[in-house]
Amino acid sequence: MDAISTLIRMARLEASIDVRCLLTGSHILDNPPRPPGEVPFHVLLEGRCVAESDGRTLDLSAGDVLVLPRAGRHRLRVVTEVPPVPADLREGASVTTLRSDGVPSVDLFCGHYTYRPGAGALLFDGLPDVLHASFGMGAGSPLRPLGELMRTEASSDGPGAGALLASLCEALLALTLRDGGSNEGRSTAFSGPWTAVVDPGLQAVVNAVVHDPDHPWTLAALATVAGVSRATLVRRFSAATGVGVAEFLTRTRMTVAADLLTTTERGLDDIAASVGYRSASAFGRAFRTVTGTTPARLRRATALRGA
Repeated sequence: MDAISTLIRMARLEASIDVRCLLTGSHILDNPPRPPGEVPFHVLLEGRCVAESDGRTLDLSAGDVLVLPRAGRHRLRVVTEVPPVPADLREGASVTTLRSDGVPSVDLFCGHYTYRPGAGALLFDGLPDVLHASFGMGAGSPLRPLGELMRTEASSDGPGAGALLASLCEALLALTLRDGGSNEGRSTAFSGPWTAVVDPGLQAVVNAVVHDPDHPWTLAALATVAGVSRATLVRRFSAATGVGVAEFLTRTRMTVAADLLTTTERGLDDIAASVGYRSASAFGRAFRTVTGTTPARLRRATALRGA
């Protein structure tokens, strides 16, 4: 399994559509802060919007996906010269639609990802505040078939529509993590996710660490994987991902450890060895530095939530 698929699996994500917006004319959509453990996203399939978050603005066009790992209150403005047409909220079996009469100016899906403590929190904490991927809706766009399926399921709102839409939204996250830093048209005001590195050598480093976290990795060993010198690896990795090689290595190991802590009953010594630590105490110190809690506390907290 590739690195992105592995990380998404460890995060134990659940996706949900909150509302589909089919709006005519200019509208302002205010989005309240999400509770801990939830990450809002927006998928624009038709029209134009401006997103406003923490004093920053971002233009969105058809085929754009916006994920906000640490967003508080944020706002989306529908961009059109047509006066606003009042909209009604219509509850469906699986999909709620905010709809105006007339030809819609936008077709916008708004939802959120829910993640489990531990690995999910580490995944999203390691991402930029704003993920913006521009796929377009042309014939070659990977979003086009997904978007058409989302429209079909939301419109029919038949049996299983909620589950199908949730799966499609998880696929959208995978696309955004994979392509969010490399697709044309993405705003340069926001950095892409480290998962979207395009350098083959850096991709090899990411895959090696994710799939073999117990290996005694050194900077020299990772440079060999990348096929470059240590100095070149340090420079390229930091420039492409926004984090240092050592930080990435530790954070990835703690993500794997958090998944093992919350999904298995393996002992701390065993988990420590599984992520490259010779002692549980050294592992515990590293885990607390990265997560702010201890392995035992995370395991207890997860058990209490599942009780």
